[in-house]
Amino acid sequence: MTDLPRLRRLLGGPETAWLLDRARDRIATGRPLDTPATLKAATSEQRRAVELLLGRRLRSGSSLSVPLAEVDRVLRESLACPDGLAAAVVALTGPVTDRRAQDAALTAAWQCALAELDHPAIADRAELAPWRAKVEATGLLKRLSGGDPAAARQLAADAVRVLSALPADGLTLPVLAARTLGDAHALDDGRPLSALVLSAVRALAALPAGSATGAEGRRTAWAALGVALDDLSSRVLVLGLPGSTRTSTGRILAAARDGGEPCVLTLRQIAALPPELGLPEHTIVHVCENPAVPTAAADELGPDCPPLVCVEGNPSAAARTLLTHIADQGHPIAYHGDFDWGGIRIATGILRLPTAAPWRYDTPSYLAAVERGLGTPLTTGIPAPTPWDPALAPALTQHSIRVEEEHLLDQLLADLHGH
Repeated sequence: MTDLPRLRRLLGGPETAWLLDRARDRIATGRPLDTPATLKAATSEQRRAVELLLGRRLRSGSSLSVPLAEVDRVLRESLACPDGLAAAVVALTGPVTDRRAQDAALTAAWQCALAELDHPAIADRAELAPWRAKVEATGLLKRLSGGDPAAARQLAADAVRVLSALPADGLTLPVLAARTLGDAHALDDGRPLSALVLSAVRALAALPAGSATGAEGRRTAWAALGVALDDLSSRVLVLGLPGSTRTSTGRILAAARDGGEPCVLTLRQIAALPPELGLPEHTIVHVCENPAVPTAAADELGPDCPPLVCVEGNPSAAARTLLTHIADQGHPIAYHGDFDWGGIRIATGILRLPTAAPWRYDTPSYLAAVERGLGTPLTTGIPAPTPWDPALAPALTQHSIRVEEEHLLDQLLADLHGH
C-alpha cells in the first residue's frame, strides 16, 4: 500500500515536478519508464532533491540525468509506493490518459464519420467520387462539425438521406428537408448541413467550383436537381400553350397564347394543381434552352407559334415539373439546346423523359452547323456522353466548336412555322 506522506516527501515537491511530468508524458504516450529523464540547466535544489530520492550523490554538471528504472526500484524497495513509479505518478498527479489509445479512438471515430459517405447513394454515383475525396482531403466534415466526430457522423448521415432523394421533381427545399430529415429548416442557408449538401449538389449538377455561391448560385444548383428554394421564385417560360377557361392558370395561358406573348409560370401554379394546358392529343411540345428562341418566335409567329417551353439553362424545378406533366399526358417532347458540354448535360436530363426526342440536336445537325462556319471555340466544360446519339460527344470533342441556339434561330423558327 502506498505511503502517501513519504511518497510526497520523496517525489512530490516542486523540485521533482519536472521528473513527474516526464514520467507522466511517457505513460500517456505508451513509452516505457526504463530510460533516463534529462533536465538541462538543473538548479542546485533540483539536483539535491534527486540525490535525496536516490540516496546517492550525482555527477556534477549543468544537466541532470535521472534513471527512471532506478527511481522505480527505490520507490518499491522503500515501500513509499510498492507498485512502482507508474503508480506513484497516478497517486501524486491523478489518472493518466492513454493519449495513444485516445488518438486511435479519435481516428476511428473520424473514419466512422467518413464511412457514412460510402453509402450507395454516394458510392454508386461516379460524379460524386471527386466530391467524396475532396471532403476527406480538405477536412470539410471536421470544419462543419466543429471538430466533433459524433456531430460529423450525424452530419454525413443526414447528407446521405438528402442525396438519396435527389434528383427530385418539383419539390421545394423546405419540403425536401421535411421529408428526408423531419425538419423543414434543416437545409436553410447558413447551416452546416446545407453547406455540405450544397457542395454535393454542385458536383451532381456538374457546376463549376464556386458557382453555387450567393442566393442566385444556390438557387441554380438546387434547381439543376429539381429542387426550388420556394414555389414562387422557381419559374419556367412558355409560349403558345393553349390553356383553357377551367382554371386560373389555364386562363393565363390562353390569354398569352391569344396575344402571341411568352408567359411565365411558377412552380406553385404548376405543382399545386396541374394546369389545364389545353394540348390536343399527340401535340408536339418543342423545348429549347435559351430565351432567345421564344423571343424570336413571339416576334415572328405570334399567336401562330406552336407550344414551346424554354428551360433557360439548367431546368428549374418548375420546368422539370411542367415537362414531366407534359410527358405524363403522353405528348411528344422535341428538345434542342446549345452544342456545348453544359448543353449536353441539360439535354441528357430532359431526353430521359419517356416521350422526349432530340430536335435538330444530333451529330448531323452539329456537323452541318460547323460546316456552315457557325459557332465559337469550345474551351470550357467537362466532356459528357450523349446516350441519345453516341457519335455526338466525339464530334464535339474533335471539332471543339460551341454552337449556340442563337446561331440556329433560322432553322428552329422554320421548324416551328411548319407546325
